Amino acid sequence: MTLRRFLAASLVVLLTACGGPATSTRGLEGDTFEEDVQLARVHTEAFWKAQFEALGRTYEPVTEFVAYRGDDGPSCGGEPAVPNNAFYCSDGHFIAYDVDWMAAFWNEMGDGSTYLIIPHEIGHAVQAQLGTEFALNVQRELQADCFAGGALAGLVRAGVLQAEEGDDTELLLNLEAAGDPSDDWFRPDAHGTAAQRQQAFATGYNEGVGACTPQG
Repeated sequence: MTLRRFLAASLVVLLTACGGPATSTRGLEGDTFEEDVQLARVHTEAFWKAQFEALGRTYEPVTEFVAYRGDDGPSCGGEPAVPNNAFYCSDGHFIAYDVDWMAAFWNEMGDGSTYLIIPHEIGHAVQAQLGTEFALNVQRELQADCFAGGALAGLVRAGVLQAEEGDDTELLLNLEAAGDPSDDWFRPDAHGTAAQRQQAFATGYNEGVGACTPQG
């Protein structure tokens, strides 16, 4: 059994146990890309607000979601935004995303892409508030994938998101498309291979955000 089939099977089992065969909001609330971006932000931040409160802490919502196109994005710490990207900036506590790039994923690969990218970037905001330190960038990125999986599972269990057949495959395909071509963990921009990102997301989904400790 391949890793991908194993992950797909584990997600199907978990999601079925939560009341449906997989995860989506299209047809439930978000019918457009813009609505899904807003819903992914609101729902994910509400999830983390509850998580922080359970620890006796206060989650600070992201100050702004900035949509940009191509090179016309906000700078972060003196570094310019780049096309085809989404990022969290701790200097200003905001998230920015190339709207054309994200919308293309939404159109071509389904709304699952939005419910991966936004929770992933909010995961970086959570890391900043927790003051988590990482030896390697790839550890930071894989933990954010794990956080995204944990947040998504929490929202499904709470009934905020509705499950639909085939969403497990959609989520895994989105992670595969975002994977690095090699497992060079020492690259400063490394995010993890497709298999590593799928595994990190599945860990969060199956075991919760408490299981998202940095690996390496």
